[in-house]
Amino acid sequence: MTCIHEIATLTSKGQLTLPKSIRQTLGVISGGKVAFELRRGEVIVTRADSEHQDPAIGAFLNLLEADIRNGQHVGTLPVELAQAMLASAGHDLDLDEDIEGGVAL
Repeated sequence: MTCIHEIATLTSKGQLTLPKSIRQTLGVISGGKVAFELRRGEVIVTRADSEHQDPAIGAFLNLLEADIRNGQHVGTLPVELAQAMLASAGHDLDLDEDIEGGVAL
């Protein structure tokens, strides 16, 4: 892991600007969220959405959030898809497993 050392100045309102190198390394853009954790006098800064390690999922969620904020209509899921998702909820999935049947892109 690359070690990056940057200094930011705290404003009178308690605000900081994350240095560009930190934003880029964390993959945080304008409007993105970061989390702060205090451990034994040190502050650990991470992306708040770090549970979404897949950039495609993160990009999709960002697009979805932007649509919702802009008042775009988010339609309902097809019944078959919703049922399949509910059936899979709580089950471990192997993302490397071959897909059965045809796939249309």
